[in-house]
Amino acid sequence: MALIGVFDSGVGGLSIWREIVRQLPHCDTFYVADQAHVPYGPRPLMEVRRFAEGIARFLIDEGAQVVVLACNTASAAALHYLRATFPQIPFVGMEPAVKPAAQNTRTGVVGVIATPATFQGELFASLLERFANNVTVLTRACPGWVEAVEAGALDTPETEALVRSCLEPLLEAGIDELVLGCTHYPFLRTAIERVVGPDIEVIDPAPAVARQTGRVLAARGIVPSSRHVGRHRFATTGDPARFRSMVRRLVGVEAEVEPLAWTSEGCLLVRGA
Repeated sequence: MALIGVFDSGVGGLSIWREIVRQLPHCDTFYVADQAHVPYGPRPLMEVRRFAEGIARFLIDEGAQVVVLACNTASAAALHYLRATFPQIPFVGMEPAVKPAAQNTRTGVVGVIATPATFQGELFASLLERFANNVTVLTRACPGWVEAVEAGALDTPETEALVRSCLEPLLEAGIDELVLGCTHYPFLRTAIERVVGPDIEVIDPAPAVARQTGRVLAARGIVPSSRHVGRHRFATTGDPARFRSMVRRLVGVEAEVEPLAWTSEGCLLVRGA
C-alpha cells in the first residue's frame, strides 16, 4: 500500500491532490491543511519552515512514504531543510514552471504570479539562473487571491477585479506565458483566462508534480496494487466543517475531515485524541 502525504496552508493544494489522485488512483493519500496559519505567503520563511517541519513529522508518523509540499511558499521556505531533516523520506516540492514558459514563449516575456515568500526563496533564484537566461521574467505578487479562494469567492466580480489589477501590468508588458506559482491560483483559472484572453498560455504545475510523485514512488519500489482503490484522509487545523464544504466544492469529493491542533512544542495532534 502506498500512502502519499500532501500538505498546504489551506485549500490550494487540493489542485495538486486532485491531479495526484487522477494519475495515481491506486494510492492512498492524507491531505493536511494548516488553516490556522493561512495564508503562508506573507509570513517569514523561518516561520513557514517551522510549520512545514511539524506537518511533515505528523504525516511521516502517520505512515506517509512520500510527502508532497503542495504549496510554493512552503517549498521555497522548507524543501531543502525537510530533505536534510528527514533523509529517509522523499519530498516532492513545488517550483514555478519557469522552464516550460521560457521554452514556449514567442515574445520572450514571461509572467510569474506567486506569493512574496516564493520569490524570496533560493529555489526561485535558481530557476531563473538555470532556465531564464534568454527571456524576460516579470513577477507579480497577488494580494488577496489566496484569501478569495479560501473564502470560496472563485468567480465573483470582486475576485475578477483583483485578478485584473494584478495581471494588467503583465499584459501591458507583453507576456505570452503566465505561470501560476501558487497552488491556490488554479481555482481562479476561469477568472484568469477571462482577463488574459486566449492568446496567453496559462501554466498549471499540477500534472508535472503528480508525475514526479509517481516517479519517486517507483524509484522506491513502491508499486500499489491495481486492485486497490485509493483511500483518502483529510485534516485541518482550522474549521473541519468549512474545509469539508470546500473539498466538496473544489474537487467534488465528500470527505470526513479530522480536526488537528498545534501544541506549544510545534507538533500536530488530532483534537480530542
